[in-house]
Amino acid sequence: MKRTLYGPDHEDFRRSVAEFLAKEVIQHIEEWERDGIVPRTLFNAAARVGINGLQIPVAHGGSGVDSFLFNAVVIEETGRAGATLGGLNVHLNTVLDYFLKYATPEQARRWLPGMASGELVSSIAMTEPGTGSDLAGVATTAVRDGDEYVVNGSKTFITGGVNADLVVTVVRTSPTTENRRSGLSLLVVETDRAGFSVGRRLDKLGLKAQDTAELFYDDVRVPVHNRLGKEGDGFAMLTANLPQERLTAALGSLASATCALRLTLEYVQERQVFGRPISDFQNTKFVLAGCATELTAGQAMADQALLLLDAGELGVADAAAVKLFCTEMQGRVVDACMQMFGGYGYMLDFPISRLYADARVSRIYGGTSEVMKSVISKSLGL
Repeated sequence: MKRTLYGPDHEDFRRSVAEFLAKEVIQHIEEWERDGIVPRTLFNAAARVGINGLQIPVAHGGSGVDSFLFNAVVIEETGRAGATLGGLNVHLNTVLDYFLKYATPEQARRWLPGMASGELVSSIAMTEPGTGSDLAGVATTAVRDGDEYVVNGSKTFITGGVNADLVVTVVRTSPTTENRRSGLSLLVVETDRAGFSVGRRLDKLGLKAQDTAELFYDDVRVPVHNRLGKEGDGFAMLTANLPQERLTAALGSLASATCALRLTLEYVQERQVFGRPISDFQNTKFVLAGCATELTAGQAMADQALLLLDAGELGVADAAAVKLFCTEMQGRVVDACMQMFGGYGYMLDFPISRLYADARVSRIYGGTSEVMKSVISKSLGL
């Protein structure tokens, strides 16, 4: 179905991104998967083609683009190529938004130029052992001591935690009250601070080139001027950023499922069974027609959400619906496509196996499908 939200500038940028992926990324994927991390040089390379600084103001070395559509182009091209940028996706499309919205002028001068150049990489530390999606249950503490906070606690499942220079850390700055959502704040913790340490790099089922780590805070002293926004406003700030974060997940799922369909279409037209290409069988045609239709529906939903996001009108419930549909659809489509490969699809030599493993977490991170249904049901008055 024809898409209408992109213009000539977006398509020119799309070609640049595709060239960057072909030159700097695709041939290294297997190596990065084995290493469990992408090299820091990738962030510098991405910056040279303008990816890192898209939304960063010109005064701080970026392009000053207000629209999220250029970010969407990067997500789409990366997924459709079956490529990976490691933690760069989270850095650009989830974490950077907190700096753009809540950093003071002094903080912006201190951090944004490095982000635009690729010299500074950020991550966000929300999840703790035992809390999962329950952000209100955060137990990591930040106790005020003069002009500093003393931070103690631990985080887990932190995307980009190994490569990060700056970790936006969700902390509790006041004791838990009847309202568990109150008293949370966001502190930017430089990873070279005494008492901060990165634990083991977690070995995952999929997304193996995306470094995921445990983080530990042992009496880490963080200046008060590293706090984003007001003390105690952390939960509201996190909630305000959820629509973009969840739309980002949906876009990635769509792109990955699109890649799976492309690989499968190529395979079924080449692979012979009983003297005929697999594509000749009615079952193949019907299954892949269903996959294509699901992708079209998801794309229409995501495109509308992109327009609403740019207009500042994408609500939490609508973003939850887009993430729910697109990530669940990704699971169905990639599974159906893998089936078409037969035994070969289960072999790691075939990219479809990696897409299959990578897809499973989409229904978990950024809020599980069950959490998305809970958000949507509340919007229905249930």
